[in-house]
Amino acid sequence: MKHLLYLLFWLLPATADAQADWQEALRAWMTAEDMEESYGEETMEMLEERALHPINLNQTNRQELEMLPFLTAQQVEDIVAYLDRYKPMRSLSELQMIVSMDQRTRRLLQHFVVAGEEEPARIWPKLGDVLRDGKHLLTATAKVPFYKRKGDDNGYVGYKYRHDVRYQFNYKNKIKFGLTGAQDAGEPFFTNKNKAGYDHYAYYLQLRDMGRLEELNLGTYRVQMGMGLVMNTGFQLGKLTTLQSLGRSTHMLTAHASRIQSGYLQGAAATVRIADHWRLTAFASYQHIDATLNDDGSARTLLTDGYHRTETELSKKGNTHETDLGGSIGWRRGALYIHANGVYTHYNRRLQPQKNVAYRQYAAEGNGFFNASVDYGYTHYRWTLAGETAVSQDGAVATLHTVSYRPAENLTLMALHRYYDKRYTAQHARSFSEGSGIQNEHGIYVGATWKVSHAWLIQGYADYAHFGAPRYQVSAASDAFDLLCSVRYAHGNWTADGRYRLHIRQRDDSEKQQLVNRPEHRIRLGAGYALPNGLTLRTQIDGIVVKTLNGQRKGLMAGEHVAWNYRWLKADGHIAWFHTDDYDSRLYQYEPSVRYDFSFPSYYGHGLRYSLMAQADICRQLSLCMKLGVTNYFDRSTIGSGLQQIDRSSMADLLVQLNIRL
Repeated sequence: MKHLLYLLFWLLPATADAQADWQEALRAWMTAEDMEESYGEETMEMLEERALHPINLNQTNRQELEMLPFLTAQQVEDIVAYLDRYKPMRSLSELQMIVSMDQRTRRLLQHFVVAGEEEPARIWPKLGDVLRDGKHLLTATAKVPFYKRKGDDNGYVGYKYRHDVRYQFNYKNKIKFGLTGAQDAGEPFFTNKNKAGYDHYAYYLQLRDMGRLEELNLGTYRVQMGMGLVMNTGFQLGKLTTLQSLGRSTHMLTAHASRIQSGYLQGAAATVRIADHWRLTAFASYQHIDATLNDDGSARTLLTDGYHRTETELSKKGNTHETDLGGSIGWRRGALYIHANGVYTHYNRRLQPQKNVAYRQYAAEGNGFFNASVDYGYTHYRWTLAGETAVSQDGAVATLHTVSYRPAENLTLMALHRYYDKRYTAQHARSFSEGSGIQNEHGIYVGATWKVSHAWLIQGYADYAHFGAPRYQVSAASDAFDLLCSVRYAHGNWTADGRYRLHIRQRDDSEKQQLVNRPEHRIRLGAGYALPNGLTLRTQIDGIVVKTLNGQRKGLMAGEHVAWNYRWLKADGHIAWFHTDDYDSRLYQYEPSVRYDFSFPSYYGHGLRYSLMAQADICRQLSLCMKLGVTNYFDRSTIGSGLQQIDRSSMADLLVQLNIRL
């Protein structure tokens, strides 16, 4: 069976696309912590959607361009100014006229924009045009494991296969609606509490650019306001990506079409242009969420993993109700803007976390929570200022400010300061932080991007954070320091990059009598070469040395990625050998996967990971993608623990995806 699958992947014809190109570029801007906290998955989901339906630069606006997280505020402003003066843009080669945009950003941007025809202004499109020019996309994905977990025989109430189906209709990014159904392995399907079929559904209708109605979302959606201190259910930028975007403030509504089962809202949201320079956004949401309950019926912990595989997990499904109301009113004139934002969240059960441990002393408690903020900014061709100041209902303050300065065309400097009171709580806040939330942190971040020449790019940052109250595994006030330096070379068919990161965090010692430093050193070296025949090679080596309470731990990973594109043929192969001392010394390496399945897994122990993927256009409307992944461990006879335990030293699974485009 296994040999047959290998043969299938080598013989299966495939179609070339540029998905891996932008995925690899975005991966280079993310750190291990971004991947571990799923920030990368949300960002990739959003960009996958944008790559499928590129922005027409001749029909776009500032808000739509701000959906691309790798663009700085200055670059967005310069694109808008260029289009106002020279529109219509005839070719994407005109992007070279925008001085603030380097070659690397231009090449990445070309995956998400087109220079299409400029259509006559029309508030509501004609029904005939919508029916004729609208695009339908149906995607079905299934993951087949060639192994059994303990829970598959006794514990999980569903079968071992993961699958999802997505349908979307899109008319020129103006009208979009769709439905997503998703099922994790082990969850019931059309039985138990899932009698409606899938465990999770996302459904949405989105209208954009309908006169004064700039955007309307019905169903499931995400909201981003300001710099995320009161509301950000969208993607989150990591530290290296923040340097690229220069801490840009964003106001955005997006449809939630993902299999991700947390972080979104459900109801209605709209943005209306109430005057030439004034915009109003309002949203209302009501949904069922999961929670672990106390004996008195209050909610001890809100759950976000979305797993409903056992009777215990199913008993927590939708046992708490959440209502969210909020909005923003903003004024913008050219490069200057200011917004006032407010969010109210109410739970039908009282949040009552267990506060018998010091690090939960300031955890959110109660039924209702209100937060308000003001965000503001100004963009100049040399410098950019942006900030947000927020307050919670008890008067606690959170504030974040960034400034970037470009003393020369090839050099950009940035500084970011944040202060989050230990008493500040916001249920939907997500922003720049060293800690796990927007609370109990005071820090300063500085970074620089230096384009040494056409081929060389150097980036780096240093970040210091102080925590005035106890944290998880830290029983007193503590500090953290994070330093990263990245060098990239690209010339002709060659690319090479190197990265070093030092991350120092304080932890309790084994007796919990004092704090000790936990320094972590990570290094990455990579090189790639593109041959004229469509063959691309990339070699990457990752290493880690970390000091723990049990002594120094080390890890090493070496990987090779091979991609072959020839007209309609595309195949990807990936292999990585890893050897680490334990989980504390785990390593991450990006791995190409099927559409909507962002893969950046961690590995620890001693083993070998390899995968083969092929994509095929069966006809113009139908495509098929398959990926076989295998992980062999040399240092264990079982994998995982508890109900996830696999009683063997290797695991293999097959991803199959069918795409129908009409």
